[in-house]
Amino acid sequence: MSKITKEQYELALARVEELLPTVEEDTPVTDPKAVELSLMSDIVIEYEKEHFPIEKPTVAELISSALEERGMTQKDLATAIGVSASRINDYVTGRAEPTLRAARSLCQALRISPAAMMGF
Repeated sequence: MSKITKEQYELALARVEELLPTVEEDTPVTDPKAVELSLMSDIVIEYEKEHFPIEKPTVAELISSALEERGMTQKDLATAIGVSASRINDYVTGRAEPTLRAARSLCQALRISPAAMMGF
């Protein structure tokens, strides 16, 4: 695909907004509106990847976010995985990275995918 201009992006984005209400889950993929929606979405995605990249979260951000989502404190997590609360604080502040064993325990306790924890 050639480089997408801002104007093309804006037109595609507007068309996606128009098409979304007309294409349902059960709409056949061969339906002209579904095909157009797919093409316009690809244009929007491609432009946004280049101009609005989203960086992967750090381990510290993953842990902090998961704690908040689960309503857990650092002390709760420390107890759950058998480490000190200060060690969890080191992970959350980015002062330390968890060992593979600790990372596995963190993934299990916080329901974080191992791939996310490893930065994939």
